Amino acid sequence: MLDWLGDLLRSTPGLALFGCLAAGFTLGRARFWKITLGGVAGTLLVALAVGLLDVTLTPELRNVAFALFIFTLGYLAGPSFFASLNRKALRYAVFTVIQVVTLVALVCATTVALRLDQGTAAGLLAGGTTSSSVLGTAGEAIGALPVGPERIRELQSNLATAYSIAYIFSLVTLIMFTSQFVPMLMRVDLREQAGALWRKLGGEPERSDSTARAVPGVVGRVYVVSEAHGRTLAQLAEALGTGAAVERLRRGGEITPCAPGTVLQHGDRLVVVGEREALLQAERLIGPETLGTGGDPLSLDVVEVVITDPRYRGWTLERLHRQVPPRGVFVTGLSRMEHDLPVKPWTDITTGDTVRLTGAAHDLDAYTPLLGVRINPAIKADLSFIALGVVVGMLVGKLSVPMGGVPLSLGIGGGCLFSGLFFGWLRARHPTYGQYHPAAAQVIQQFGLATFVCAVGLSAGPAAITLLKQYGVLLPVVAVLVTVIPALLSLWVGARLMKLPAPLVAGSIAGQQCSTPAVDAVREAAGNTTPLMSYTIVYAFSAVLLPLLGPLIVVLAGALP
Repeated sequence: MLDWLGDLLRSTPGLALFGCLAAGFTLGRARFWKITLGGVAGTLLVALAVGLLDVTLTPELRNVAFALFIFTLGYLAGPSFFASLNRKALRYAVFTVIQVVTLVALVCATTVALRLDQGTAAGLLAGGTTSSSVLGTAGEAIGALPVGPERIRELQSNLATAYSIAYIFSLVTLIMFTSQFVPMLMRVDLREQAGALWRKLGGEPERSDSTARAVPGVVGRVYVVSEAHGRTLAQLAEALGTGAAVERLRRGGEITPCAPGTVLQHGDRLVVVGEREALLQAERLIGPETLGTGGDPLSLDVVEVVITDPRYRGWTLERLHRQVPPRGVFVTGLSRMEHDLPVKPWTDITTGDTVRLTGAAHDLDAYTPLLGVRINPAIKADLSFIALGVVVGMLVGKLSVPMGGVPLSLGIGGGCLFSGLFFGWLRARHPTYGQYHPAAAQVIQQFGLATFVCAVGLSAGPAAITLLKQYGVLLPVVAVLVTVIPALLSLWVGARLMKLPAPLVAGSIAGQQCSTPAVDAVREAAGNTTPLMSYTIVYAFSAVLLPLLGPLIVVLAGALP
């Protein structure tokens, strides 16, 4: 049976790839206590098992998949990374520095103590960061080593196996540390402190992801003018405040243009759109609410806009609302690098953020150009722009500088990462081209990385068992240490030196390892999204710097005695 299955998979490599992806992402969704491995880690575990049947994928497929992944990673992180290069956000870069310096030092010390080869050392580092991007750059660096193909295959096998073991133990450790041990060591109640911080910043109780408002936040109402008789529309707008706007005036059955100087008369019908709280006083200011006729209803559109104007860096939503006042347009969502942020007056915005706006079509048409570029839902990805970026990245990766007789280069990983950063920044500055819808980018990023990881896992084969026999329990123990020690240092710096509250400390520690499962656990323990305030900033720095550690540790491990 196994011989037949092996022959089938070897004759049809695509079947092996998609079979591993299907089984791996199914395994990745399985929940163990509060932990899910994720699709990439699940795919690697399945691929390691299938690799025992001597099934492999071509190196070309692996390189193409990795190039797409690493370019997309840089593309998404580019605007936020460059926007974070300011005094307020740069102080959070200390968490990434702690992670990078401590992790490299610990892995180098372990390499010398246990006499690890380059593949095992790189796998330990990649798993210790819980960052699959490090696995990708390390695997590419090993593939470029001036050794024979058998030795490369052995090192990549050790890389995949060490990563799998370290990832599982590091992920469990990180989730427990950020959600349980951070508040315990700081001697605070995480939920209570997060609630206090939320209230201090003007927040209200959050809904869970599985619930929706029984009453919509942005609504439209029809009023018959009585109290507002004799007032101009400008005077009424001032009385209503910024939370509501008159969108339509019907007089004598005919729609009348809504000019600021228009004087309202008894019997006029006004369609007013705004936040539900703001409309509570509208009946007192205008007149009785009434049912709309066939011509009264007004459709509200929902659009997503990428902020591209650099002047908004460091602004809050309150400042944006005050200095660039919208008329009839309301912010109903805000996300940064695929993470939703609270829509509150104190929330910081920056270039690269995606804002969801709700309002009448003509109001949206007037307001969205002031922020940036509207995402066209019909265009998921500008493939010409993306392909050009990958080409540039591959060409940059081929450039080499001789050092000590050894040619050093960025490789596909480093070249496409920096190309992605540049093209993402370029898109933010010139948004008329290069659209890459966040949903499409997420699919490409996941598929590219999962395909690369599958190729690495399949190539590992039976050699994985040899590594497990050689080191046994030592790899899990070291994996826990390389996760805990940087986290403890970051906890001390964040709590004692920077005086940050526990939710921000925990979010920063999750961000320095780019760990979405960890920040999800912290957010669940905190009861609100305050940990994301620090997580997204630190994540932007770590997403750029951590992938560079893969080639670095391969070089260092080869040079160490």
